Amino acid sequence: MSEQIRIGILGYGNLGKGVECAIKQNPDTTLAAVFTRRDPETVSILTNGVKVCRVEEAAGMKDEIDVMILCGGSATDLPVQTPEFVQYFNVIDSFDTHAKIPEHFAAVDEAAKKNGKVGIISCGWDPGMFSLNRLYANAILPCGKDYTFWGKGVSQGHSDAVRRIKGVADA
Repeated sequence: MSEQIRIGILGYGNLGKGVECAIKQNPDTTLAAVFTRRDPETVSILTNGVKVCRVEEAAGMKDEIDVMILCGGSATDLPVQTPEFVQYFNVIDSFDTHAKIPEHFAAVDEAAKKNGKVGIISCGWDPGMFSLNRLYANAILPCGKDYTFWGKGVSQGHSDAVRRIKGVADA
């Protein structure tokens, strides 16, 4: 491929770090910038020579980024960030509040169409590959029982939501 896809990462927690590692493994992509709500001086990334910027600077780089991968949480970040940033970029998110996916889709789709952009939502592990695997298994064994590697529950995203409750140290 003669031209690499220029990727921006919005949010540099565990998911953002994982996205950076994936970009490094794919020769047709390059990391253009990382955007954070933290002080950029305190964020150390793996890719040399790439800018770490404040989230507020993202829109100003719309001509330097082909796809923005949004790595925030589904509880409060992505419902606001995805419709906002699809005004400037083609975006990908991993929104995983299953009951609210139709509502999230409608908000992102409206903003994307209005701005001639593409918004890919709810992709990744769960929802995504994990959800498809569960669907196949439940179709084959409709009375089966789901087991997870993290314990009770069907989604790791619940931990993100619980950690945001005042007074919760960890979940």
